[in-house]
Amino acid sequence: MDAHGAAQPLRVMSRDQVRSVDRWAIEEIGLPGIALMENAGRSCAGFIMDRLGHKTTRGICIFCGAGNNGGDGYVIARHLRNAGYVVCVVLCADREKVRGDARINLDVLGALGADVRELDPGGADVRALVTALAQGADIVVDALFGTGLQGPLREDYRRLVEAINGLKVPVLAVDIPSGLDCDTGQPLGAAIRADWTVTFVAMKKGFTVSAEAAQYTGQVHVASIGIEPKMPA
Repeated sequence: MDAHGAAQPLRVMSRDQVRSVDRWAIEEIGLPGIALMENAGRSCAGFIMDRLGHKTTRGICIFCGAGNNGGDGYVIARHLRNAGYVVCVVLCADREKVRGDARINLDVLGALGADVRELDPGGADVRALVTALAQGADIVVDALFGTGLQGPLREDYRRLVEAINGLKVPVLAVDIPSGLDCDTGQPLGAAIRADWTVTFVAMKKGFTVSAEAAQYTGQVHVASIGIEPKMPA
């Protein structure tokens, strides 16, 4: 709603527009990337707490990749731990590949004493490992890949995505279901089938142009990253 109570048009962004918003926020406005990550992760954590209620016996399992989507996952984990929830964080990549803002948030989690498990997507019996790690979880969080993913998923990550899809646990996707193309809304070999997607700043183009996208995104909720941009050109 605007100041006069009129509904605002739905903001929809392509992959390139999402990147331009990040550049605008960081380079022109001067809001550091780590602040954007913090705001995004806190928005997701708040959404999860609203779904679970404040029964802190509830458990959450967060599967994280090496990039900034994984960084959002570490922020989510920290806020949920601070609120008293039982959180299992699973790093599904080589730890040395986690850099920048994501690495800062991973290291903060470690300094706080969080138990960050590591899972090699190329290892044997990934499905059994995923099932064991998510045992007892009330919600699974997909923080593997974000909007920048292009091209088909590697076979090891395809098997990881399929293992997560095989869990009988509600799934929340961070920004976009891992494996879904941001612009086409089509799976890149395989994609997470989420119950909810908390997406940042705007609906993603692929959510609106593909009739199939909803079976991967579930209910889509647009969350703030602490700054509201004008639509990029």
